[in-house]
Amino acid sequence: MDGEEFAAKVGISHRQLKNWEGRGATISPRPSNQAALDTLHSTAPPAAQWRFAQMLTEDAAVSHDERTEELLRRDPRTVRHPVDGKVMALVEEGIYLSGAGNSSIWVDEFRIDVYPTTNLDYEGFIRATGHKPPQHWLPGGRCPSDLRDHPVVWVTWRDASAYARWAGKTLPTARQWEKAARGPKGRSYPWGEEPTAAKCNTAESGIGATTPVTRYQSGVSPYGVQDLCGNVWEWCSTPGTDGPDRYQLKGSAFSSPFERAAPALENAANSTMKDNDTGFRCVSVA
Repeated sequence: MDGEEFAAKVGISHRQLKNWEGRGATISPRPSNQAALDTLHSTAPPAAQWRFAQMLTEDAAVSHDERTEELLRRDPRTVRHPVDGKVMALVEEGIYLSGAGNSSIWVDEFRIDVYPTTNLDYEGFIRATGHKPPQHWLPGGRCPSDLRDHPVVWVTWRDASAYARWAGKTLPTARQWEKAARGPKGRSYPWGEEPTAAKCNTAESGIGATTPVTRYQSGVSPYGVQDLCGNVWEWCSTPGTDGPDRYQLKGSAFSSPFERAAPALENAANSTMKDNDTGFRCVSVA
């Protein structure tokens, strides 16, 4: 819409709209005007609602607004999984550009965890199944309180697969993971084409450890999936091409140089490998 058309739908003058634009977040619309804005938003097409949610998410990340996850939960493309309670985003079926050569690949519709599996998520799995906890946890199989919202690490591919089975999910294929990160148009990075190291936790950050999975909200993918690059390598279900009992890893980690963060790149490790920079997230049938 142009400005005049939008002002007419909200029920204000074009001059008042200009005032709103100039004052930005400092405005406080009258209840009737706010109701009109809410109605316009709720009746807008899903694509428009998603763009709005993405803009708010990016603004919230800059100001450390705690409403970010709530905005994601309200989006019609996200659901909360009934077993592990994780928010999952919908990735529609269709072609995307894959790999360094940008080959056109078809992937069926699926849902993927918005955030990597955290220590707190994994603790629920440990309590329910008696699975062996990661080596860096406290005695009694408890995750350290200051790491609850960090991605779980020191997990093998077999550990990650066991969690996925318990939750009624699977580990993503390398193609599913890459599509969730790059979007249907094959972005070089989840956030776009610019190689911006500040949008993820790689070696250049100097942190030298994992960070909360919600920290880098501006690195969101076109599907609303977070923390895909940096922080921890993520196990995939796709076998590696460099030997038996090896599986692909995606996304790079806090210990990796930024150049390894591009979602199109491949990496693999033995299924029994575990390290302080390797974790996972899950997918399910939509």
